[in-house]
Order: sequence, then C-alpha cells, then structure tokens
Amino acid sequence: MKKEIHPNYAEATISCACGHVSKTRSTVKEMSVNTCASCHPFYTGQQTMLDTEGRVDMFRRRYGTKK
Repeated sequence: MKKEIHPNYAEATISCACGHVSKTRSTVKEMSVNTCASCHPFYTGQQTMLDTEGRVDMFRRRYGTKK
C-alpha cells in the first residue's frame, strides 16, 4: 500500500437520540444518529404493521402467508 494516502482510522463514538452511546472504529471521531438498535421498533419488538387501505390484506390474499 502507498503510505500517507489513507485516512486516519481511529476509535469513534456514535451517539443516538435516545441516549445510547456506542464505541467503534471509523474515520470520523463522533457521529450522531436518530435511531439505533436500542430504540428502533423493529429491534425492540414494538413494530406494528400499518394497513393502509387494506394493502396488507390484499397482499396476503394474493400471495398467501407462510407460517
């Protein structure tokens, strides 16, 4: 590899809007995000499926559901 052309890869802190802080490695020292695995509904099990105009039911009738 060529020397002195690569960015500095160091420890980084990722802060979520919910207050969760993660440590990782990146070229950016600090990052802030809106959602993380600690507060996202998909990962916390609080996700609900919105049924807009019966589209979910129409999809299930057309393709069936696998259980």
